[in-house]
Amino acid sequence: VCVLNRCVNEKEARILLKKIRAYTMFVLDSVELNGWTKWIYESRIGKIYSLNELQEFMSDDIKLFFPSGYGEKFDALSLSISQNFGGSISWDGYNGVLLNGEYGDDFYQIAYWRMNVPLFNEQVIDFWLEYEKDPSVNIQLKFEQFQAGSVSTVQNRWVFSEKDLESVISIENKKMDGPIFASLLAKGQGKLRITNLHDRHSRKSYGVFFPGGERYVTSKREELFMYFDPGDMKPPLNVYFSGYKTQEGFEGFYMMRNMGAPFLLISESRLEGGAFYLGDKEYENLIVSGIQDCLKQLGFDRSQLILSGLSMGTFGALYNGCKLRPHAILLGKPLASLGDMANNERISRPGGFPTSLDVLSKNYGDMSLKSIDALNNRFWDLFDQTDWSQTKFIVSYMLEDDYDMTAYNRLISHIDDIGVEIIGKGVHGRHNDDTYSIVAWFKNQYDGILKSDFGRGYLDEE
Repeated sequence: VCVLNRCVNEKEARILLKKIRAYTMFVLDSVELNGWTKWIYESRIGKIYSLNELQEFMSDDIKLFFPSGYGEKFDALSLSISQNFGGSISWDGYNGVLLNGEYGDDFYQIAYWRMNVPLFNEQVIDFWLEYEKDPSVNIQLKFEQFQAGSVSTVQNRWVFSEKDLESVISIENKKMDGPIFASLLAKGQGKLRITNLHDRHSRKSYGVFFPGGERYVTSKREELFMYFDPGDMKPPLNVYFSGYKTQEGFEGFYMMRNMGAPFLLISESRLEGGAFYLGDKEYENLIVSGIQDCLKQLGFDRSQLILSGLSMGTFGALYNGCKLRPHAILLGKPLASLGDMANNERISRPGGFPTSLDVLSKNYGDMSLKSIDALNNRFWDLFDQTDWSQTKFIVSYMLEDDYDMTAYNRLISHIDDIGVEIIGKGVHGRHNDDTYSIVAWFKNQYDGILKSDFGRGYLDEE
């Protein structure tokens, strides 16, 4: 955290730009915002505090600016169903478990998560439950905190209603360290799908995962996360889609920040490690509008936009690139035909990436050849309708990729626009065999396009 109690000159402002994260600057209201002070305030998205407000912040909230964020999920595979439940139970991979039957006239435990959540003194944890249900079913989420080392001494108990569950629920521990046990109570009758229980180290109102991290949620309780840093507020805006990751949070922060330019990190945590940024119209619109909002805030247009990603993130960059038509799309280990990726799980890559089957099932309800083709065409139909005449493609790919074997060649063959610049580099190996070479080339190409197309040097050179 940085506190400014006076104006700064250009040299000081540029040092602060490199040393301070966005959303961590606090300026006393006695400081006049003009010149370079205003520039660094806008770049770091500062807040103005009075001296009293600052003292309250330092005593109450400074602890929420811990170094790195953490988030995880308890998926359906870690869920146990009550032996007293007599209805039907069907498991659908990481899409969740579906219950259908009678739950009783009063709230009884219907399911519980087998792993506990550690909770330390003075710590705050946010929880979010992904579920769907019939209106005839009512649920409650119950947490019990045991004393550390005990299996019977309960020191805290929290019960949250459906009304509470409409927003993120927070638990703050004012007592001793001890693990939290989570269970789901239900009453009524009908269908209840339990997907994931997410828990994250809370920063309260200061952001999700990072200070300034934004969380968006759809009417189906599906989440999307964005982190925007204005950098030096000069073009371009670099957008990076996180790859597949089981620990929740943002990816690529230091890589993007070291470029010095404005950047936007996009992440999601559905299924096991991400659902490839595919969803209903409401979900997909969140991504496009989020990028457009950042462009508008900076005063940029799409010719000053770069979309990028690695592995799962490449699909996010390509799919949304069809809608945004950016200046350039940078990809490492591209995945485009998600239906084929799921089909490869049967023979070409058995047991290698079962999440691909969840993506297919989540979007089309089964794993038939018809659904495989539909998932492939969902992307390629959109890609073929897009005018790529103003977009560069920079792609590093695995020559023996076992996830999507045809991605690079199909991308080239489907680009019909005259004069499109395509730079490609193949690396021998399967999808996960040589990530180091892919990332190194990816970063070099990023630096090159920033220099050649936007006249930018490295941050330390400016």
